[in-house]
Amino acid sequence: MSDAALSYPLMERFSRAGQGQVFAFWDRLNEEERRALLEQATEINLKEVARLTSTLLGHEATSAVNLTDLEPAPYVARPESGGDAAAWARARAAGAEALQAGRVAAFTVAGGQGTRLGYDGPKGTFPVTPLKRKPLFQVFAEKIMAVGLHYGRPLHWFIMTSHANHAATEAFFAAHRCFGLDPARVHFFRQGRMPAVDFDGKILLESKGLIAMSPDGHGGSLRALHRSGALDLMKSEGVDTVSYFQVDNPLVRCVDPEFIGWHLLKGAEMSAKMILKAYPEEKIGHFCHQHGQLVVIEYSDLPLAVQREIDPATGRLRYGPGSIAIHILDRDFIARMAAESRDGATGPTLSFHRADKKIATIDAAGNPVRPSRPNGAKFEMFVFDALPFARNGLVVETRRADDFSPVKNAEGVDSPRTAREDQLRQYVRWLRSAGAPVPADASGLPAFDLEVAPRFGYDEATFAASWKKLTPPPAIAEGLYLE
Repeated sequence: MSDAALSYPLMERFSRAGQGQVFAFWDRLNEEERRALLEQATEINLKEVARLTSTLLGHEATSAVNLTDLEPAPYVARPESGGDAAAWARARAAGAEALQAGRVAAFTVAGGQGTRLGYDGPKGTFPVTPLKRKPLFQVFAEKIMAVGLHYGRPLHWFIMTSHANHAATEAFFAAHRCFGLDPARVHFFRQGRMPAVDFDGKILLESKGLIAMSPDGHGGSLRALHRSGALDLMKSEGVDTVSYFQVDNPLVRCVDPEFIGWHLLKGAEMSAKMILKAYPEEKIGHFCHQHGQLVVIEYSDLPLAVQREIDPATGRLRYGPGSIAIHILDRDFIARMAAESRDGATGPTLSFHRADKKIATIDAAGNPVRPSRPNGAKFEMFVFDALPFARNGLVVETRRADDFSPVKNAEGVDSPRTAREDQLRQYVRWLRSAGAPVPADASGLPAFDLEVAPRFGYDEATFAASWKKLTPPPAIAEGLYLE
């Protein structure tokens, strides 16, 4: 369809929806600018924008979180926390069987840029390992390859990018030949976007020919899997179980057979890993039960007094179970959640959340506006909001040291330094568990850099098996790299 044939009906729809300002500068745009504006406009669901304006900005809107009937969620405890060791062994066996059958795919949400780290490029290209300075994408690629080799079935890996970093991410993988993975099993697709609006619900323009668009949140990954055709590909390949994780966490076990096994044995449609919060103010969400449903309450939404409550029976935080954005989802559940409202029919779709922001825009005359305070709202979805809709939603405990050390900030907590140190501590634990004496300080941090390639060991058990094969074992010293 030509641009002219597309533009007039589209412009009319925007006008009828009270959003005609999107095309206010149409006559001043060249052909390329018009084409870009039309492409953006076709992404927008005007009925959805109208609904969000009413529910999140209008008289129906409420910012308060309902805490009625709120309780900490139950979870499957680790054996060292009192859980059933035999049940964990059964879970690992069930997960291994699913991996051997080719039922599992890895899925990484990787739309972010390295801006907060002072780094110019997709966050997944940021170097994180202590010795070899491998980027995050390489860390995950090597873990996924190692799991595939161990269980005799290579995995598909789905990577959700953003419009801002899609081309750079694809180019990065091409330049590194997918880090040894089969390119036919590495799949890229873009995250969805939503328009930013002012507080009256009017869609804002970034410039005369561009709408102010922003990613629709990690919850949008479910819709993106559907829209991209990824779910259809999974079905054709016999994949029914999806291991979800975010790009900023080098410690994550991308594909964890125990976690997969618990998910399958419990008949869950969506499962989540949890850690116990280190302190009340830690900025992670809280797994809770409310009105008979499993939910996550964000740290910013739970009153601090509640976060500080102590369980008298255990002496620990009452709301200690914390969300770390690691999930297992059934493919068919993703498809059900990804279905969008059409013709007035609504299914179990994720809710959007409102975030008030300072949005660079233009005024009615086309002049740039750089606000000093929030002048509009962006809408985003959170993937954990799918949990209440899942049959047999499940929370499974993991050890922080095994799965969680995100790289979010340039310095301080959750920074490259803390992630590097946590990787080193993990290597020390594995070595000591295998019987190798490693000097380290009281926190478990060695005085020198070393590194373990995932092919040598992607968890404690596989590391121990590889270490036993070394005759004689190498000296533990500065610069040791096990691969």
